[in-house]
Amino acid sequence: MRIIRDTAFIDPKDRGAAAAIGNFDGVHIGHQAVIDIARAAAKAANAPLGIMTFEPHPRSYFSNDPTPFRLMNAEAKANRLAKLGVEKLYEIPFNAALASLSPRDFAQTIIADQLGLKHVIVGADFCFGKDRAGTTRDLQQFGKEMGFGVTVTPMIAINTARVSSTAIRAALSDGCPRDAAAMLGHWHRIEGKVIRGDQRGRELGYPTANMAIAGLHPPKFGVYAVQVDILDGPHKGTYDGAASIGVRPMFGENMPNCETYLFDFKGDLYGATLSVALVEYLRPELKFDGLDALITQMDADCVQAREILHHVQ
Repeated sequence: MRIIRDTAFIDPKDRGAAAAIGNFDGVHIGHQAVIDIARAAAKAANAPLGIMTFEPHPRSYFSNDPTPFRLMNAEAKANRLAKLGVEKLYEIPFNAALASLSPRDFAQTIIADQLGLKHVIVGADFCFGKDRAGTTRDLQQFGKEMGFGVTVTPMIAINTARVSSTAIRAALSDGCPRDAAAMLGHWHRIEGKVIRGDQRGRELGYPTANMAIAGLHPPKFGVYAVQVDILDGPHKGTYDGAASIGVRPMFGENMPNCETYLFDFKGDLYGATLSVALVEYLRPELKFDGLDALITQMDADCVQAREILHHVQ
């Protein structure tokens, strides 16, 4: 998959895709339905399958609320889209110039002139242009004028509840990763590089791979059964484990992070990129009376996680 960030000086080979447009945070089953329709449109037009998304997320650009909300960082989103067979990822820089474009100018400049898209696919609630003034009906009219096709897809629902990034965030906040996975179509994953921590886990007999979660919507703090993909380096592969997400109340005030213990693993993971899939919430964060009590609980957590993961494909 090619990632295109500069639309003004685009390689002609990267123009002319059939592309779904949206933020695609989480790449949930609603997004996947849109991508499948885009795939069919690409095949019909003999065009590459593309995705147009925006970085930073427009909500980050416009909102003064510092609360983390993203389900995925840009790298995790790109990895997931590549797995779905996307050939061209148009990662449009969201800035003042883009935000000031009228709906017509966005369609003309970005879709038609710069990217030369043959067909665009959007969800029924898609809005675009300055002040989100453009509607799907406007987009269809612009397509007729400017020479690109437009398909508008319906919302996807599970048990009458609309699938959305908002609903997935709520499930994760409630400690229900399986409910989130039902809407995502895959396990919710935290991806990032392993960073150096305080190495307390090593002293406790549970060396952990530490990852920052800054900027991401934090799942309910606590301990999870997890499946872990090491995406690069000499230990590349898939492992089972247990992860603690939170602020580590046993050890004072700390920034939230994700600490993952991989079962039956030995090796150095510093600098490696991990993808940690949350399978089941085991318990909340706790402050123990001492390290012995903490280790006893960690032993029990790992036994429980192994049993759960034994039954997960």
